[in-house]
Amino acid sequence: MMERMNFSKWVLVIRLWGFFFFFIGLFGFDVVEGLGVNWGTQATHKLPPKTVVQMLKDNGIQKVKLFDSEDSTMTALTGSGLEVMVAIPNDQLQAMNSYKRAQEWVKRNVTRYNFSGGVNIKYVAVGNEPFLSSYNGSFLNTTFPALQNIQKALNAAGIGDSIKATVPLNADVYNSPENNPVPSAGRFRTDINQLMTQIVQFLDANKAPFTVNIYPFLSLYGNDNFPFDFAFFDGAPNPVVDAATGIQYTNVFDANFDTLVSALRAAGYGNMPILVGEVGWPTDGDKNANTGNAYRFYNGLLQRLASNKGTPLRPGNIEVYLFGLIDEDAKSIAPGSFERHWGIFRYDGQPKFGIDLSGQGQNKLPVPAQSVMYLPNKWCMFNPNAKDVSKLADNINYACTFSDCTALGYGSSCNNLDANGNASYAFNMYYQAQDQDDRACNFEGLAVETTQNISQGTCNFIIQIQSSSAFSIRRQQQQQQPSLIIASIFLTIFTFVAKDLLSSL
Repeated sequence: MMERMNFSKWVLVIRLWGFFFFFIGLFGFDVVEGLGVNWGTQATHKLPPKTVVQMLKDNGIQKVKLFDSEDSTMTALTGSGLEVMVAIPNDQLQAMNSYKRAQEWVKRNVTRYNFSGGVNIKYVAVGNEPFLSSYNGSFLNTTFPALQNIQKALNAAGIGDSIKATVPLNADVYNSPENNPVPSAGRFRTDINQLMTQIVQFLDANKAPFTVNIYPFLSLYGNDNFPFDFAFFDGAPNPVVDAATGIQYTNVFDANFDTLVSALRAAGYGNMPILVGEVGWPTDGDKNANTGNAYRFYNGLLQRLASNKGTPLRPGNIEVYLFGLIDEDAKSIAPGSFERHWGIFRYDGQPKFGIDLSGQGQNKLPVPAQSVMYLPNKWCMFNPNAKDVSKLADNINYACTFSDCTALGYGSSCNNLDANGNASYAFNMYYQAQDQDDRACNFEGLAVETTQNISQGTCNFIIQIQSSSAFSIRRQQQQQQPSLIIASIFLTIFTFVAKDLLSSL
């Protein structure tokens, strides 16, 4: 009888453990293997770095790529366990041509954080797309020496085996000839072929990956003749056939990636690891930049990555960093107004659309930034009682020069506003950028403050977040996620029940 009772209790214990792991599975977060995100910080009002790090962890993201190595960001990442790629901006490449300066940079930005419980740095990005054609060769002579010196400094510091230097390059460093525009004909750009070969040889010798940024969206931007569906992953009606290989390509990502594979093969390094440093879809600032297209793109991309299918010329897992994490309202819009709208999250850390980072197609809103504090519910609008509107255009231009009005552009979310609405949007964006300073809502009598939300349809008139220093730590502690609270209660109950069962065995 006693043996039967003990057996029954063991069955209860086993079932309880099974329920425990089922529960953990409900609240756990799975992401595609090798998936990371880009964390840019060119914003007028930044979320506190600790808030962003917690948001990454809440969503199960384990890898992050930076565009610098700013101290507050690195401090927030300390002890997080997240795998990090730090970066050297293009304007510092010349300085890194001095080995002494490279050693100082590595000491200050890498070895300083390389301790148990520090920052888990895996890569150093030397520059960012330094060979863009639009840079007119500005960094051609400084990038490779900087790469060499940084890797040499990492090696001298005794961390070169675990931390590799690489150069994130735009996909324009390779192409196919106009008379044979297929992936198998991919070669490095003729004007930089020798330099690219040297860089590839150096990366290979140091067991570092080739890092490339691929943007299917840009294939559509400014090119109305590009087949729209070819930018996504759910099937193009007219595949591109590479006659040399017999491969049919149904999306531009695969075709672009395999063009690089062919370029590397031609250089003698066909098996070199390839890391996709940036890939994503913007949600505003262009007729094709919207949440619907972003949802379609990410849904296809993540399912493709989760399948470990790879591309026709490079099957298997691909390490990818999504671009980007948060919208950046201070980025240059020289490439296009969409540049400020690449984020999966809005400026305030709130999700824009459903996404499944595990690639299982079960899209839901990501976990937002917690305890975000906003400025008061006040807006700035066009003054309907204004008598003299002769200087309205000048004032709108001034407001948009010093704030973000990219949503007003053709095909964008606020494109359908009337003249007064355009003025209100511009005035409010400036007003919010200036922390709702009363003096920032006058515009020669053309503007007035209001406590009524003046958003219209798809056009959101934002309330800006408070500056990082204004965030209350106490409030962050009080506003825990409901899931974490439930988990804590469950674990407490589980502990007591398990103790009682085990003590009676």
